[in-house]
Amino acid sequence: MDEPIDSYAAFWAHYLRAHRRPQTRALHYASTAGALLLLAVALAIWDWRLAIAAPLLGYGLAWIGHAALEGNRPATFGHPLWSLLSDLRMLALFATGRLGPHLDRCLGRKSDIQAP
Repeated sequence: MDEPIDSYAAFWAHYLRAHRRPQTRALHYASTAGALLLLAVALAIWDWRLAIAAPLLGYGLAWIGHAALEGNRPATFGHPLWSLLSDLRMLALFATGRLGPHLDRCLGRKSDIQAP
């Protein structure tokens, strides 16, 4: 991380810049959703092996995206809890169609919707 990260707001902006490619975000959505599903199944059938596999799936695909697509270091290594929170937040914003303005702001893009 080049810029100092002294707050979650600063981290969130850095996190989105580190996920600027749609393909990287798609790998994160699949890996985060898959990990959540595995964790739910693990709890439902009380299988600890699936619980262990959940973070492996969740981080494995995401880290591949960073290496192969973004060419950057995953934020997990510097701020693991904020990174997990941001993975969940990005997935929720994407699933509800509200991620665009966050990306526009952090990536310096102009939004299609103009404020009055």
